[in-house]
Amino acid sequence: MTASKPGRSRLSGRLAEVRTSAVGSRLPASAVEVAALAALLLAAVGDSRLWALPPAVLAFGLLAWTWRGSLAVGTAVVARVLLLATAYLLGAVHGGLDPALAVGVAVAGLAVLGEPLLASAFEAVYPVAANLPGIGSRLGRGPDTGRVALANGAAVLVALVCAFTGVVGWVALAVAVVALGLTLFTGLQGLKLVRARRNGEAKLLKALTAYEPVFLVHWNAPAGTAYQLAMWLPYLERLNRKFFVLVRNQTNFTEVVGLTKAPVVMRMGLNQLDEVIAPSLRAAFYVNTATVNNHVVRYTNLKHIQLNHGDSDKVPSHNPVFRLYDKNFVAGQAAIDRFAANGVSMPAEMFTIVGRPQVENVAIATGPIASIANPRVLYAPTWAGFYADSNYSSLLVGYDIIKALVARGCSVVFRPHPYSKRSPELAGECERIRTLLADDRRTSGRPHVFGAEAEVSMTVADCFNASDAMVSDVSSVVADYLYSEKPFVMVAVSTPASRFPEEFPLARAAYVIDAHGGRLQGLDTALDDLLGGDPLATTRRDLKKYYLGDIPSDRYAQRFLDEASRYL
Repeated sequence: MTASKPGRSRLSGRLAEVRTSAVGSRLPASAVEVAALAALLLAAVGDSRLWALPPAVLAFGLLAWTWRGSLAVGTAVVARVLLLATAYLLGAVHGGLDPALAVGVAVAGLAVLGEPLLASAFEAVYPVAANLPGIGSRLGRGPDTGRVALANGAAVLVALVCAFTGVVGWVALAVAVVALGLTLFTGLQGLKLVRARRNGEAKLLKALTAYEPVFLVHWNAPAGTAYQLAMWLPYLERLNRKFFVLVRNQTNFTEVVGLTKAPVVMRMGLNQLDEVIAPSLRAAFYVNTATVNNHVVRYTNLKHIQLNHGDSDKVPSHNPVFRLYDKNFVAGQAAIDRFAANGVSMPAEMFTIVGRPQVENVAIATGPIASIANPRVLYAPTWAGFYADSNYSSLLVGYDIIKALVARGCSVVFRPHPYSKRSPELAGECERIRTLLADDRRTSGRPHVFGAEAEVSMTVADCFNASDAMVSDVSSVVADYLYSEKPFVMVAVSTPASRFPEEFPLARAAYVIDAHGGRLQGLDTALDDLLGGDPLATTRRDLKKYYLGDIPSDRYAQRFLDEASRYL
């Protein structure tokens, strides 16, 4: 069975990315400045006011285009000053200068020239901490500076209109005064917020010392990846020790404040970290391998423990960077052996097997899948990865996999990786699948689960428990699914199926579909085994211990709590 022209889909995705990039760069700020300069020159040498009109309109149109996404204060300052100078010259050269217009142009110019200072002030407005006794919890975003850019832009536009039409200059002056007043008022608000931030920073170490945290959790990641931390917070909170989360940017700060009642501290620079290392701290936990983790690892008085945010046979799971930490808490022996198998030498004492506490509530299969009349299959594809060697996503052939499942009478739970939306190509494939499931649910009544219900309302464990089998890729989801002892398919994307188990040992417990090169092979055979005889049931139970630890199910999460407590 072949996929629906994955090569064409891949090409269309690349073209979409190119078009998006081109639109973003088609109108650089210099184009606005050139048009504004042309308007100024024609106002000075032209025989009529109208000579300057086309470039002035073009310049303002380009300015509006660059601001279409957001009004950024401090941008296109030169162009706007040139347009104000154009308004002045139109009055001075053609028919006499209205004093009110001249003053209005000057006032508007002051407002526009003040924007870079305003932007600099608000760059220094950021939160220090939330939920920390002794430190205000203000997030520090302050007023919307976009309104200043809008008001100042309006002042420029009104000055130009008055200059071209001869309308009394008092109108331009009035608008300019309002714009300057708003600029000054917003600037004062910014200065107050900067002062409040500095006061908070001055109190930070004292507040943390009084709070007496035993450990910190350091997290830095792109926006939209809070799941990395969210999966661990409930278990870190169950340690019943005081702790705080240390983040390095405002986006992460806002995300974490919504996840926990524990203190959240933001320190952006390396030179700001000394003030958060309270004397009571004993350990630091990490949930990813962000480069800036080394900023905290340098504090040798702490025990540094890497938790990671999932265990799989992916390349990032045996990255030599794990040597950076005193301890790597891993799910099972498979994680330890993976490093050695890939030539990454790490002493055994750097590892501690703690299982995957996140699967403690995953239900274990109670009978063979063949006994289920209309099984529900979870399709949980991964994303394309940051680099080519970690692109394991089956989404380009996912539509055909879903069609085959639906044709067999299965209902489907569709939960793609959150990062899938980063790629226009993969996001498009996700939407195709959702449409297919919506259409089939409407016509057949099958209880498919997809969209916000599967991706937001339900946890990963909920999706596991709602399914009888799974189709996935090289992903930590597969290792976690082992806990359920339910059958699963893995899609071989980066490697032919013949070499797949050798490169990705967890595939020994999976029925493999070959999608290498963009063509689906072995789909029907894999689904026959998945939904029928399930010959790998015993293999899955054996590998469950290897990947997830030989830990009693009634105390599964307690293993992590016990091991973590040893360092606190």
